[in-house]
Amino acid sequence: MTKREVLAELKKHKVRFLRLMFTDIMGGIKNVEVPREQFAKAIDGEIMFDGSSIEGFTRIEESDMLLKPDLDSFVVFPWSDERGKVAGFICDVYNPDETPFEGCPRMALRRILSQAKAKGYTAMFGPELEFFLFHRDEMGNPTTRTHDSGGYFDLLPVDRGEECRRDITNALESMGYHVEAAHHEVAPGQHEIDFQYADVLTTADRAAVFRLVVKKYARDHHLHATFMPKPIFGMNGNGMHVHQSLFKGKKNVFHAKSAREELSTTMLHYIGGLLRHARAIAAISNPLVNSYKRLVPGYEAPINVAWSYHNRSPLVRVPARRGAGTRCELRMADPSCNPYLAFAVMLAAGLDGIAEKTDPGPSVDRNIFEMSHREKRRLKIDQLPENLAEAVKFLRKDKVIQAALGSHIYENYAAAKEVEWSEYISTVHDWEVDRYLARF
Repeated sequence: MTKREVLAELKKHKVRFLRLMFTDIMGGIKNVEVPREQFAKAIDGEIMFDGSSIEGFTRIEESDMLLKPDLDSFVVFPWSDERGKVAGFICDVYNPDETPFEGCPRMALRRILSQAKAKGYTAMFGPELEFFLFHRDEMGNPTTRTHDSGGYFDLLPVDRGEECRRDITNALESMGYHVEAAHHEVAPGQHEIDFQYADVLTTADRAAVFRLVVKKYARDHHLHATFMPKPIFGMNGNGMHVHQSLFKGKKNVFHAKSAREELSTTMLHYIGGLLRHARAIAAISNPLVNSYKRLVPGYEAPINVAWSYHNRSPLVRVPARRGAGTRCELRMADPSCNPYLAFAVMLAAGLDGIAEKTDPGPSVDRNIFEMSHREKRRLKIDQLPENLAEAVKFLRKDKVIQAALGSHIYENYAAAKEVEWSEYISTVHDWEVDRYLARF
């Protein structure tokens, strides 16, 4: 879009406020909002904000930063009140001298996209984001009480969860998302809404805004939406499976008609890269202490670093579609991650696999969850990190993933996660009190 086209759309929809949105390093969506009188200045990328107030951005003595909107990310939000209609952009963060800010997560993804483009590739990603809808208490605070007892694909009488899901779907479609499916997930109160794949930058933008939309409509229904990986012990957690493919022009280079299972050597090497770097990727794609309470046996979440043509127990699965739909599905990530950083390190790992001709090993077509430890060792199947501290240690050793993040993001992110782990292990939890207080 051009500036003139955007201004015309703002006038057409009688927009009163414009959100300039970006994410911090940890994935939280932020915004600076400007009124109608500042629209032209905002579109020109002249709005400044205090970067020292954003975790991991800058020190207080170098705090001023610019927000440069990506005009193609323009969206009019499908809600308004007496204060007026709201629209928004996704922005890249720049230094005051107009140079790109190296701590901007969207810029990190752009750097990897430039590497892919130099090789002739366009990366197409499609995520499946899961979330829970919980009741709020009488004070409006979130609880872990849910509204149903449904399971996977269950069809229930109309309830607030189903109504909320439909409102979210309608809102997303009005914002230009192509919603492919919306359904109840495995656990009570758990839901999934899938939108069509697109180029990876557009997909990351949509994933970031998706979480905002879900939380907004949940609140409208007096519910709380959470993308926390494992909010309830004994139930399935929230995952974010990410479907990935590479194109050259209109050709999907993962597809090779004459090859076994019609998978190209390029695709196999890409999968090899994902597997080689998986344990470092985990620090980004599974960024919370709580993430590793989802990555345990018995709840369908993958813990084994392997791939398969068919079954869903390994880390990487190849769905059945072929031709333009040929893709691999990385199943480890959860929706608490920063989508820009997660997609950046996934793509960087895949590109490294292609460059290094990394062999992914044989397809593991048996249920890995039922294999013995000896069988997995014989097949050279590693396991994902068991906790956040272990994941960060793998990140500290992986130069490819560090380079994908850039030194600023890598150092700030890793240090913050080490502090998070230190705080967790030094905290006395209810489980410990319940188990030990009366006994010892």
